[in-house]
Amino acid sequence: MYFGQFLVGMSATAIIVAAWTYMATGSFWEAFAWTIATLLVLQVGYFVLIVRLIFRRAHDFVPSQDPVDAFPPLNRDGVQF
Repeated sequence: MYFGQFLVGMSATAIIVAAWTYMATGSFWEAFAWTIATLLVLQVGYFVLIVRLIFRRAHDFVPSQDPVDAFPPLNRDGVQF
C-alpha cells in the first residue's frame, strides 16, 4: 500500500469515527479522544506493516556465490543490463 492511499484512508476513517462518536455521545471531547485513539492504532499498524515488509525482504534475500548474479536484472523499462 502506498503512503498516499494510506493517508486518504486514514483521514476518511478519522472523519467517520469523529462524526459517529459525536452523534453517539454528543460530546466533542469524547469524539476527539476516540479519533486520536483511532489515528494512533492506524499509525502503529502501518508502522508494523512496513517493518514486517522490510524484514521479510531482508530475510528472503539470499546472496549467491557469484557476485555478478547477486541481483536480478532491471526489467522495468524493457531494457536488460
